[in-house]
Amino acid sequence: MASAGGAAGGGASGESSTKRYRLQKESELRVEVGWEAPLKVQLLSGNAEIFGTELPPAVSMIFPPAHKIAIFTWNGATVELDGTAEVAYVADEARCRFFWALIEESRLLWVIVVGPTDSGKSSLTRMLLGWAARRSWKPTYVELDIGQGSITIPGTIAATPIEMPIDPIEGVPLEVPLVFFYGHTTPSVNTDLYRVLVKELARTLELQFAANPDARAAGMVINTMGWVEGIGYELLLHAINTFNADVVLVLGQEKLYSMLKDVLKDRPGVDIVKLHKSGGVVNRNSKYRSRSRVLKTKEYFYGPADDLSPHASVANFNDLQVFRIGGGPQAPRSALPIGAEPTADPTRVVPVTISRDLMHAVLAVSYAKDPEQLLSSNVAGFIYVTDVDIPRFVTLTFHLRKQSAPEENYLRCTVPWTTSK
Repeated sequence: MASAGGAAGGGASGESSTKRYRLQKESELRVEVGWEAPLKVQLLSGNAEIFGTELPPAVSMIFPPAHKIAIFTWNGATVELDGTAEVAYVADEARCRFFWALIEESRLLWVIVVGPTDSGKSSLTRMLLGWAARRSWKPTYVELDIGQGSITIPGTIAATPIEMPIDPIEGVPLEVPLVFFYGHTTPSVNTDLYRVLVKELARTLELQFAANPDARAAGMVINTMGWVEGIGYELLLHAINTFNADVVLVLGQEKLYSMLKDVLKDRPGVDIVKLHKSGGVVNRNSKYRSRSRVLKTKEYFYGPADDLSPHASVANFNDLQVFRIGGGPQAPRSALPIGAEPTADPTRVVPVTISRDLMHAVLAVSYAKDPEQLLSSNVAGFIYVTDVDIPRFVTLTFHLRKQSAPEENYLRCTVPWTTSK
């Protein structure tokens, strides 16, 4: 029931006010925060959670613009919303009990969540991680969706241990992420590079697990992209096989479930589980996705609450080495058979000339000691280029997880971002 003007079980849309929602057992309040203003959420009574993370009682949580959340209760709760919500309504067909059973039955093992775009993969992934962390399992979260970049920024794949439920506002902790830089928001730009990076991420995690058996036993939850047709399907199979997933959770598409069931039928010890898409999943158009990526990148540098101050610095051109991966001929025409055309090498490391074209570019700072190691090396953090003063200086905005870059090797990203700060 919604008070302060709402009908029983009703919702609000685009109105700025304070509303209270009395949630019945195993129901959820689905909320979409608008783009222009934050929204305060407070648990007044009972118990409730957001994607597996319990809400603290009587504490106002301020959700930044564009957040979409589902506040679920197992036994009943009263929740207050203060501010503008584009959408807010109560649903009683929440599927959390069914999802919770997945934790009970599988103890996670190595789970990969697959499905088309806007099927609820990210929400389910966070729920599984949150519930596992509440049981002190400390699973590893793997993000393969480069269009989303939920661990750092879009254009990356990454992994990090989850030792406690993910904060619904701050997101994934960034103390020890293992991040590989792809530099685009769709794998179709360079599918060979995407495969290489997925393999490198899996290989690096395997080395870590070999040194830490407890981390291996804690399990893994892998989120994937929503491209499930053609080459996207092939990349999905590559991820399943590369990470040796034990459980494949298929959300929202019977065709994909049937195809995976057939192609993996001869692989022992792999369970393919079909799940129905939640009614709370919101369809996002290309404009929304683009805007979300810009916001996600801004949050990396300035924080969700806009309360961080990244370090700014000026660097000499001679102190920088910037590269991109992909492009350039594999061999000169003189070395090819007569009539053959040179082709682009999708994994070739190519130097980038420093120019004003780097204005507003995002650069990844690599741990590679030399350019030949860029493909197999993870990154320390990211840099935003705020100005290029030809011919000498580049003004950089730093946001690294260490005091300084390990080496002066940078990879250029094609994900655009500008800031007025």
